[in-house]
Amino acid sequence: MSKDNGSSVAYKIFSFVVLIILAFLFIFPLYWILTGMFKPPAVINSPTPQWWPHEWTMRNITELFSRRTAPLFGEIALRVPGALRWLINTVFMAIMAMILTCITAAMAGYALAKKRFIGRAFLFSLIVAAMALPKQVILVPLVREISALGLYDNIWAVILPTVGWPFGVFLMKQFSEGIPGEMIEAARIDGASEFRTFTSVVVPMIKPGIGALAIFTFINSWNDYFLQLIMLTSNSNLTISLGIATMQAENSTDFGLIMAGAALAAVPIIIVFLLFQKYFTKGITMGAVKG
Repeated sequence: MSKDNGSSVAYKIFSFVVLIILAFLFIFPLYWILTGMFKPPAVINSPTPQWWPHEWTMRNITELFSRRTAPLFGEIALRVPGALRWLINTVFMAIMAMILTCITAAMAGYALAKKRFIGRAFLFSLIVAAMALPKQVILVPLVREISALGLYDNIWAVILPTVGWPFGVFLMKQFSEGIPGEMIEAARIDGASEFRTFTSVVVPMIKPGIGALAIFTFINSWNDYFLQLIMLTSNSNLTISLGIATMQAENSTDFGLIMAGAALAAVPIIIVFLLFQKYFTKGITMGAVKG
């Protein structure tokens, strides 16, 4: 065996070992949550960890779905377990934020990349600057604005602030920069309207970027606990993370209940990632190449 072949084999073995270690580090928390939701409280709180449940129990799942109830839709409707209503609220919030953000960001990014108008560079500079602006800085005026619109303690109060996500506009602008101007001009010569040009020429070419943005927006909206905590108060409008937090006692923490809620909340995110994985990977790769 030559020296180069030996180095190649050693590199592959080293890479394989590193990947196994990283995979274990990422998978172990999920494993701990999935097994912990079936452990009794005494085992969970024990100083000696039990890596595999010796005594399986459904107590945590039962507590999650029976401790609190809420109307299924609206305020007067069939009452269901609170966790189910909170999960519906969270899924609706994340999906609507994802759809609206992808639409507005794709249109704004295309306009900033391919349209020439006065103030274009200044407007893009403001968007880039807004990416570095902490949400806490605009919290007070944001709450006052939402209250003036009559949306406080409404699920739309956590959807609409996400729609103008500066990172989404920035990402879509970078993808739109790669659209050949000749294709847009050809569409106009053929008599296509601005809307038809955007939907038939632009959108198919930036689809990988939209897929990546969809996952980013869904996860960002799903995990935005801070905004949800400020904007939502009533039991029927809570998200799954807020609902689980309100079920905790003042001086104690039910870790089994938290693990059951975390496992329930992880299911939609895993489904979305599996659906958009192809576009997400392709979008990240293309974005890295365009740098």
